[in-house]
Amino acid sequence: MRTVRSKELEIDDVGGVEGASGYLTIDLAAIGRNFEKLAREAAPGAVGAVVKADAYGLGADRVAAKVYSLGCRHFFVAQFVEAIKLRPALPDDAKIFVLNGLQPGNEDICANENIVPVVNSFQQWRNWAATAGRLGRRLRAAVQFDTGMSRLGLPPVERSLLAADLAEGSDIEVLFLMSHLASADDENNAQNWDQLEQIHAIAMEFPGYDLSFANSGGLFLGQPYRLGLARPGIALYGGAPTNKPTPMEAVVRLDVAVVQTRSVPANTKVGYGGVHVTESETRLATIAAGYADGLPRSLSDRGAVYYAGLRLPIVGRVSMDSITIDITALPEGTIGLGSLVEVIGPNHTLEEVAREAGTISYEILTGLGHRYHRQYR
Repeated sequence: MRTVRSKELEIDDVGGVEGASGYLTIDLAAIGRNFEKLAREAAPGAVGAVVKADAYGLGADRVAAKVYSLGCRHFFVAQFVEAIKLRPALPDDAKIFVLNGLQPGNEDICANENIVPVVNSFQQWRNWAATAGRLGRRLRAAVQFDTGMSRLGLPPVERSLLAADLAEGSDIEVLFLMSHLASADDENNAQNWDQLEQIHAIAMEFPGYDLSFANSGGLFLGQPYRLGLARPGIALYGGAPTNKPTPMEAVVRLDVAVVQTRSVPANTKVGYGGVHVTESETRLATIAAGYADGLPRSLSDRGAVYYAGLRLPIVGRVSMDSITIDITALPEGTIGLGSLVEVIGPNHTLEEVAREAGTISYEILTGLGHRYHRQYR
């Protein structure tokens, strides 16, 4: 076993990968504690886990297995191919829901693989009902309604069609009715209350069904929004569920290796386009990650990395495979080839990286590439 050391990090390389250009550490125990915190917030309602986009880039099979061990039985992916990939990783009593519903032609395999579609339109409902009739068995579904986001879910004009179909009797077992909050990260946004009123109106139109409404932000809007099954995503992975400081525990750490260091005189151009010009003699380091690894080009001349608690600004443009940083603040010789700098970690949180990039934590997480050596704790 080889240990790579820096002033703030010890990495036990048990995977047989030596000299990796970057190390993405994923703390499954922290994910577990975040799930338990979210479950307490959701009580007495249940809480599921959104594991779409490979669990926000962190490994759906690993994350799902962790939260299953803590009692989670509802898992949400976006696309059918994700559900097919995840199904073998979970016991049969785990329900896997496809948030986008089914494209025509996927119905039979969905039924055979014990996967539950989220019906988003009356056309999807008819296709699923026809499948149930053809197979001669009762099939399960969740039904999503659009309550003001204009993205997914049955629009108001289709509610009466669904109500009529249900009144005639259906081979579909509706597990719950759901909708998605569009502005839950902002507790003062009036859209939250508008959508809450809409989901209550839907519940009155379709009495007797369970509900699923709160996403990560919705859980922290207060008790009125905690209707039935909650579906947290970003909060599970340590991201901020609202525009307030996050109550969640950090899950990821990213450390990237130095490729080269050098000193350059004043008036030296750095990086593509020569957009950064040094004002004085400067010591630079190039690190082995770029926008191909999920570090956006928008971090150019804005972002930073850390070493020993010191901020080392990014200078020049972020390249596909490398980034140049200013290490003048460090004593000469402190870092060199193979040294690891903190890109995401205790000194530089996921939210701070996203803010510097002018984006959101979701985009940073889901973009972290597979050239890093991934380590699960």
